[in-house]
Amino acid sequence: MSDPEHSNGPLLEGVTVLNLGSVGPAARAGRMLADYGARVVQIAPVSKKGALQTRPVYHTYGAGRDFLRMRLDLKSDAGREALLRLTEKADVLIESFRPGVVDRLGIGWEVVHERNPRLVYCSTTGYGQDGPASTWAGHDLNYLAMSGFLACSEPRADGGPPIPGATVADSAGGGMQAVMAILAAIVKCERTGRGAYLDVSAAEGAISLMSLSIDQFLAEGEVAGPRQVLLTGRYAFYDLYETSDGKWISVGAIEPHFYRNLCERLGLGQYRDDQYAEEKQDEIREAFRAAFRSRTRDEWAAELAPHDTCVAPVLTIPEVARDPHWRERGVFMEAEHPDRGVFEQVAPILAGGIRDRPRHRVRTGDETDSRDLLATAGYSETEIAKLLEEGAVE
Repeated sequence: MSDPEHSNGPLLEGVTVLNLGSVGPAARAGRMLADYGARVVQIAPVSKKGALQTRPVYHTYGAGRDFLRMRLDLKSDAGREALLRLTEKADVLIESFRPGVVDRLGIGWEVVHERNPRLVYCSTTGYGQDGPASTWAGHDLNYLAMSGFLACSEPRADGGPPIPGATVADSAGGGMQAVMAILAAIVKCERTGRGAYLDVSAAEGAISLMSLSIDQFLAEGEVAGPRQVLLTGRYAFYDLYETSDGKWISVGAIEPHFYRNLCERLGLGQYRDDQYAEEKQDEIREAFRAAFRSRTRDEWAAELAPHDTCVAPVLTIPEVARDPHWRERGVFMEAEHPDRGVFEQVAPILAGGIRDRPRHRVRTGDETDSRDLLATAGYSETEIAKLLEEGAVE
């Protein structure tokens, strides 16, 4: 894929990010910022015997692509001071501790802001820094539950809400929200010379994704449950249909001209003017079901997708990985692990990221850049050796 917009280098070249979060929204944010060219330092706890460590599987979060790494003991005075000295030359710090923990550790916003007034300090949590739920532990499913997302989705056979196939709250609700806020704060800092504190809640981010449904309820009292409104499948033209080979196809023909095209190509022209006819939706849906069951998914996709019908096949993960469209777009790249060998992974595919990259080497869990990072923070070789010997840094 041609990429003329990167003739002058990565978009975030020169931006340094310290990331204290290894999973969830913080990890997603670090991944995206690195893909845009930021210098991201992944800071993990030291590997003390008996300590509980959350270490992502080697292939997750881009397999650490382009990350610098170090381990710090933030409960020690020396480790804490090392982080604070790193913040003096950084642009962004991301953390994902529970509310109040960074202040108890002595690395909270006020302390860091005093050391570097330009730094953008981003706290990522599930439910925010305050409020009744702020102390709750949680993961993606919990955040989606609290946002109304699950209640709006088609129920399972047992009547319960479904478990989504992607970490929507962590990624879009948390990680992407954090990145947008960080970039906005960087722009403001360029004008004012002052950093900012950002309170990012993954659940609130999920609520923002639900704004169409929630705003509809707040304005009109209409609840967007399954099959209740357009975007949850109330009408036959916005639904999923099984095909003759047991696969599925998605239909989202909202605009009238797309709907009419769909009806004509399905051989159901008699319904072309009944798109929103409430009394005919069951009849139209059954006619669509019968039509789609007459051919395979790929046959219908070839027949309908190129002809303005808002139709696309429901792909499995292996099919996504093989799909010629994504291949041509450069969605995947190679990585090489010293033990696992060569494998593919999702490339930096957000707009503005550089997709055309050489194979990158996946680092082992023991590799760090601590010596070089401490040197850039002003530590002497003797001081670095002492920190390593004491176990404050690894």
